[in-house]
Amino acid sequence: MLRVAELGKEYRLYASPRERFRALFTRRALHRSHWALNGVSFELRRGQCLGVIGDNGAGKSTLLKLLTGTIQPSTGSVWHAGRVTAILELGAGFHPEFSGRDNLYFGGSLIGIGHEEMARLEPGIAEFSELGEALQRPVKTYSSGMTVRLAFALVTAVQPDVLIIDEALAVGDQHFQKKCVERIMAFRENGCTILFCSHSFYHVRRLCDSTLWLRDGELAMQGATEQVVSAYEVYARSRDVSAEALEQPIEVPAANAGAFTPRLGARIVAMSIDETDDADPPLLLGGNLRVRVTARLEGSDEVPQVLVMLEQFQGHGIATDSTRADGARPQRLPNGDWQVVLTYPDLPLHSGEYVLSAYLFDAAGVVVYDEWYQHARFRYVNPQLTPGLVRLPHYWGER
Repeated sequence: MLRVAELGKEYRLYASPRERFRALFTRRALHRSHWALNGVSFELRRGQCLGVIGDNGAGKSTLLKLLTGTIQPSTGSVWHAGRVTAILELGAGFHPEFSGRDNLYFGGSLIGIGHEEMARLEPGIAEFSELGEALQRPVKTYSSGMTVRLAFALVTAVQPDVLIIDEALAVGDQHFQKKCVERIMAFRENGCTILFCSHSFYHVRRLCDSTLWLRDGELAMQGATEQVVSAYEVYARSRDVSAEALEQPIEVPAANAGAFTPRLGARIVAMSIDETDDADPPLLLGGNLRVRVTARLEGSDEVPQVLVMLEQFQGHGIATDSTRADGARPQRLPNGDWQVVLTYPDLPLHSGEYVLSAYLFDAAGVVVYDEWYQHARFRYVNPQLTPGLVRLPHYWGER
């Protein structure tokens, strides 16, 4: 359990070191106050997951530092029951000259794991990190991926009562990323209280029971995740949209090319729209929009999840649909690939240009394997010339 009451952190800013020195000896108020966090309160019970969202500089990192005891509050209080584990800057406390094994004992002592307990935990940590003989080498010889493997295995070696995660839901390569997510989800199922700070609204919506939105160091909104995230998205759009931004063209990836390099072993290999002509962008023929997405998972029989997003070209989002939310299962093709076919019958859109994105997830719908962002662009001509974006189901009169 975690309870925060009227938490605040003030920083005193001085015009120069001279002014700071004068204030120290004269006891005069020569500073101006900056509240990085002010008046934040919430309560998180056993087994709950709370999301924390907000712009950069909104106070999220300050909140996490206060919760972990890295800094002390200027006002308010933090109370928690049991062991607190934080997944923040993984590996930041490792000594580069020490071996990985020595850093386990060194780092473990910093988070309250004694020598005897670490000796008992060491085999499990070594197995989870999959570093093998590299544990005997100095950490300065590690890649960044190896360092975070060791750090994650260390900080999650003991089941915490409160787990604080900052943009580190998963680390390392695809295989290790899945292991990290599975361990975090197992903690939650065992009653661990989780505070999850992220800019990934998909993961916030997927994992969090409730969410708080910080703005300029203060609590802008707190409540059910969908309500808070939706309110923040409206705020972000209203702040960012300008006439100049709307005039900037959107670059659409070329055919058969993802928006970024996919992770090794799991990737989208094709995305297409049925029944279009050869124009650029192609014109949708008929009233049904049928989208095909093909994915490949090498060396695995895992059944992936697929999400498709439909947007106006250079405009607003319209719809997002996923196999997980709808209880659909991708079809296994003879060559081992997976394919989904998503159909929007009698497309209720008005005439215009539209663009489709595809996302590939693990079986749990948490780990993003690959994304083809704004990959398939098309035009649609509706025979009805009424204005608007979509045709909503409707009727006239009372029922």
